[in-house]
Amino acid sequence: MALQSINPATGKLLKNWVEHSVAQVDDYVVKAHEAFCGWRRSGFSERSRLLLLAAQILEKEKKDLARLMSDEMGKPILQAKAEIEKCAMVCVYYAENAEKILAPETIATDLGASYVRFDPLGPILAVMPWNFPFWQVFRFAAPALMAGNVCLLKHSSNVQGCATAIEEIFRQAGFPEHVFANLRVGSAQVAALIAHPLVRAVTLTGSEQAGRQVAEQAGRNLKKVVLELGGSDPFIVLADAPMEICLPTAVNARMINNGQSCIAAKRFIIEAKILDRFQTEFVAAVSALKVGDPLDESNDLGPLARADLVDELERQVQESVRRGARILIGGKRLSDRPGFYFQPTVLGDVQPGMPAYDEELFGPVAALISARDAENAVRIANDTPFGLGASIWTRDLDQAEKLAVAIEAGMVFINGLVKSDSRLPFGGVKRSGFGRELSHYGIKEFVNIKTVVIS
Repeated sequence: MALQSINPATGKLLKNWVEHSVAQVDDYVVKAHEAFCGWRRSGFSERSRLLLLAAQILEKEKKDLARLMSDEMGKPILQAKAEIEKCAMVCVYYAENAEKILAPETIATDLGASYVRFDPLGPILAVMPWNFPFWQVFRFAAPALMAGNVCLLKHSSNVQGCATAIEEIFRQAGFPEHVFANLRVGSAQVAALIAHPLVRAVTLTGSEQAGRQVAEQAGRNLKKVVLELGGSDPFIVLADAPMEICLPTAVNARMINNGQSCIAAKRFIIEAKILDRFQTEFVAAVSALKVGDPLDESNDLGPLARADLVDELERQVQESVRRGARILIGGKRLSDRPGFYFQPTVLGDVQPGMPAYDEELFGPVAALISARDAENAVRIANDTPFGLGASIWTRDLDQAEKLAVAIEAGMVFINGLVKSDSRLPFGGVKRSGFGRELSHYGIKEFVNIKTVVIS
């Protein structure tokens, strides 16, 4: 079978990629295990040296890598360059900190000399999404490699050029062969990969449906799994919010990556007494956004990544309107050009029972929801099956911290944009998944926390 890369800005085929056969995949896994036997003994200094070289290659090749990303999934070129820079940063973070984070911990007991080691597990399978095709991979691979694991990448079918480029970066940096391997396979081969006896664990970033399938397969095979799934992040704006910062951040929080981010703000929960002002200014700001070729730096938004994503987003908007939502701006696909474009959209009067309230909208569509007061805003924020990120906007920081405790999410930002940072744990609760990436928590997800006692 062939995997296809299609330019979402034009709808034209970029390349067909031949899928690896079952026998080829098995060979990759076996060779990854063999490579692990040597890599685990390589030492932190050698791993750090190679990972810093990978960071240098990312910086050096930033322009070309960003262009590849924009061509394959439509990311605005400036955001694509920023993504490559962030990948270099996570490499540097773990290259400089992994040895300290994973140092053995002495524990005082009456059993004798007692300590805890953090040993690598082996080949880790990463099932990665298309929306941040470099960042999602590097935020997994950098800590996994520094811990002494080896990586097997199953990337999305539509970003195989990015997957190939990532593998080449590790090769150019001097990582031993098969320590990082890109498996060109579709979703049909994932179950067999998880079941493979030499695959020790699996991490997935993707949809709720994909998470259920991977978790089921991992459970059946007793494999450790980390899941980072969807989100319908609340953006709570209280009456005393610093609007001069809040409003421009609100637009960016919803429209970043063409609206295709798990941690994009999707439900804007506005205290009733300032709803009219927020709505007026927010709609005006959204109407000023420029949509077009993602390679043009003057454009704010590009296309959605695939044609089926436009279909689904249009369905969600139309069904929300049918149930009483109002289109304040946008609301339709852009059919006056080739490619997979959707208008920047704001929906008002959003209520429970509408897709805009109940579901994740993966595209440039914002839902405005009225709240009576702060307590009601938190109730609405938690009225979702998801729990990835959330933000609260108010000048009363004491109240904000109390509200943050009540919000069911893996991350809460007060007066700031929800984003990932190498130094902070990233992940969610409820149907947004479990486990953590990044920081010292993330690197310890795929290690054997081993107790050693000397009597």
